[in-house]
Amino acid sequence: MWNSETILMLMENTGITLYMTLTSTIMAYIIGLPMGIALVVTDKDGLRPNSIIYKLLDVVVNIVRSVPFLILLILIIPLTRLIAGKSYGATATIVPLTFAAAPFIARLVESSLLEVDKGVIEAAQSMGASLWTIICKVLLAEARTSLIVGATIALGTILGYSAMAGVVGGGGLGDIAIRYGYYRYESDIMWITVILLVLLVQILQVIGTRLSKKLDKRSR
Repeated sequence: MWNSETILMLMENTGITLYMTLTSTIMAYIIGLPMGIALVVTDKDGLRPNSIIYKLLDVVVNIVRSVPFLILLILIIPLTRLIAGKSYGATATIVPLTFAAAPFIARLVESSLLEVDKGVIEAAQSMGASLWTIICKVLLAEARTSLIVGATIALGTILGYSAMAGVVGGGGLGDIAIRYGYYRYESDIMWITVILLVLLVQILQVIGTRLSKKLDKRSR
């Protein structure tokens, strides 16, 4: 069983898992980061209070976050086919991964930005800084350490989602675990895939922690 083909298969699917995770995270941040900023800015105590926009975003984020990933994965199969041309495979899985992760990232960003000292924001306002200047040079700059920590958490969560996508042939280590470990009762391959997933999470965690510490030292 443990021949070169099996090892090559595990290595290839580890790469596929990283491809899905990293690509989905980037795409989810493209959607989730502006949503998180908008939630903070339009809050009742924000820079531009707007109850309509805030409530709309808040409801959308809460609804999508409430749907379990496997159910969401199945629900948006027509949209996945429309965007990716098919509903299975690594590239197609990026679509539901992105939609599932974006609201989660929006909340992480919102939480990080709310930690910024109000006095710093008020000082920028008193000097006549524009809204975009405050967002880019005050909110995002002051919250960068917390944002990196949030990104590390997001990566671990999305990696877990990508493993679940193996149920519908999403590819990657989750797909290997289900096809070989579950359907064929090859428990050794199941355990190897679990170990590989744990190692990937730990590596991403270490990288994120070290990066956040470096940024934190620079800000002092």
